[in-house]
Amino acid sequence: MLFSDISVIDHLGQSWEHMYLATAGNSIVWLDSQPPPAELVEGGEVYDGKDKVLLPGLYNMHCHVPMTLLRGYGEGLPLQRWLEEKMYPFEALMDAEDMYWGTLLGVYEMLASGVVSFSDMYMRLDGIFQAVLESGIKANLNNPLTGDDNTDIRRDIAYLEVEQLIKDCATTEGRIIAEAGLHAEYTSSERVVRDVVAWAKEQNLQLQVHLSETQKEHEECKQRHQGLTPAAYLDSFGFFDQPTVAAHGVYLEDQDLELLREREVTIAHCPSSNLKLGSGIASVANFLRHGVAVTIGTDGAASNNNLNMIEEISLAILLAKGVNRDPSLMVATDILPIVSSNGAKAQGRCDCGSLEVGARADLFVLNLARPHLQPVYDLAANVFCSGQSADVVLTMVDGQVLYRDGSATFIDLERVLFEVNRIRAEKLRQLS
Repeated sequence: MLFSDISVIDHLGQSWEHMYLATAGNSIVWLDSQPPPAELVEGGEVYDGKDKVLLPGLYNMHCHVPMTLLRGYGEGLPLQRWLEEKMYPFEALMDAEDMYWGTLLGVYEMLASGVVSFSDMYMRLDGIFQAVLESGIKANLNNPLTGDDNTDIRRDIAYLEVEQLIKDCATTEGRIIAEAGLHAEYTSSERVVRDVVAWAKEQNLQLQVHLSETQKEHEECKQRHQGLTPAAYLDSFGFFDQPTVAAHGVYLEDQDLELLREREVTIAHCPSSNLKLGSGIASVANFLRHGVAVTIGTDGAASNNNLNMIEEISLAILLAKGVNRDPSLMVATDILPIVSSNGAKAQGRCDCGSLEVGARADLFVLNLARPHLQPVYDLAANVFCSGQSADVVLTMVDGQVLYRDGSATFIDLERVLFEVNRIRAEKLRQLS
């Protein structure tokens, strides 16, 4: 496919107009201000780039994708009551088929906002895996472990699901990656933490964890563990020896950030969820000052309430500027690595996350011919401060168009909407 005479913003935040980008197979084979040789694009579609801008695909680095089924359920409750009174009872009724339909709904929503890959923590992984496989999107999946001193993780359903996922992912050529996960310090005994670390090292698995999401979680950990913060506590067991994505980080201290930088841990900043649950506002500017790799995640749709990455990026930009009273923060050269190449690196995708010849053809196109996107002085600012997911007109993963002009290539949205509303009614009857 040849994107002809199109504006481009690359993974470093640099912008150009009147560019030509060609894909062949799963890769970018041409990116220049001049058209490619005819033989390079012979027989392929030519996409008219007039009033369009092309960007590297976005990475949603913390999600619980089937929680689309719980969108808007449990409104107004603080985190622990929200989990215990609403989320856990509903989730206990969800089976693999429910996860399948909830995942397809979430993947559609992400593709429609330019997302090419996501990192997920949830259960009934066989249903999630099947939906991701069919949809064409990329994902890093895990079922996070929890438990007390009596928990043998190797007999736990979360462990068994991930072990099966490892086998299933072997046939996906790296598009779907199995990871290990720990829900959080406060839901796991020392034995569970040690065993998860040993398992991750044994299988060479990357890790995901919720970290210092709430003040209560952070301070009670220090009380339990002789002043150790959640980050310091996990590090004492070698948790961060494996590549790790740590979600939230709202209450990370400066000493934590130094530790995470040294261990090359990536933080997934989830501003909407942190605001909605009253958890606070993570200091992204402080993360960057300490040289910690930052990415952005939507969290689940039950605590957001959507998976719209463009909206999430816009909120992250505005919060950083406002909280720090510094409008110079989060400019294009900060934003683009955060939403593209940082995510690819954190997921272990060495040939993804960039717009350059030889990289995977993971990208999205946004229509600039909208009233709220004109006129253009700063292209990146228009995309991320004025843009909406409805402006996305094409999303490509591995050179394959998965979303275009309101339709997903491999997702029957009408059927998905029918099924998720059936599931909603069924579960509410069971809970009544």
